[in-house]
Amino acid sequence: MNFSELIALRPDLAFIAHWINEGSHVLDVGCGDGAMMRYLELDKRCTGYGIEIADDKVLESTRRGISVIQHDMEQGLGLFGDNSFDTVLCLSSLQMMQHVEALLRDIVRVGHEAIVSFPNFAHWPHRLALLKGRMPVSRTLPYQWYDTPNVRCATIYDFQELAEECGLEVLECVALADGKPVSFLPNLRGSLAVFRLRKKVRHAP
Repeated sequence: MNFSELIALRPDLAFIAHWINEGSHVLDVGCGDGAMMRYLELDKRCTGYGIEIADDKVLESTRRGISVIQHDMEQGLGLFGDNSFDTVLCLSSLQMMQHVEALLRDIVRVGHEAIVSFPNFAHWPHRLALLKGRMPVSRTLPYQWYDTPNVRCATIYDFQELAEECGLEVLECVALADGKPVSFLPNLRGSLAVFRLRKKVRHAP
């Protein structure tokens, strides 16, 4: 898979890929069909693993040729040691977890850096739907309220606060709309929030 194919398939993944250094050791938590890991392996010579629970997605990832571990993320990442990876990805998966804070802490434990993305619930079409008395349905939130896998709803500001509470440093925060960065009123106009994080460096007294 080359860069143009990744853009056509998932423009958000194409944007996120530029944050990952060539030759990095990567863990993709909730890797889905494995498209991101496959691109990173082929185009940026990265190594690593995907983690996925769904049988069909594990099969798709395997068919793409990536190393995938079938594992329930709710059980944590105890199978990996501290700082085992250069970068840990958790892309559009964190909002599906019951224990978001615990998983977030585990993600930054096993990686020197983490990249997390999630649907921004404060995106203006979502606000408009709520004003009309309906739960939002959009490209980033494509499910009806009764069958959605998303169990958490967050805005950019919400996640910034959680990162601070978890002792994390926000290296970059970008709101995307159709895979492109939004600089003006990002919490209103961005449909997907993307954070690059790491543990705060504690300086000796």
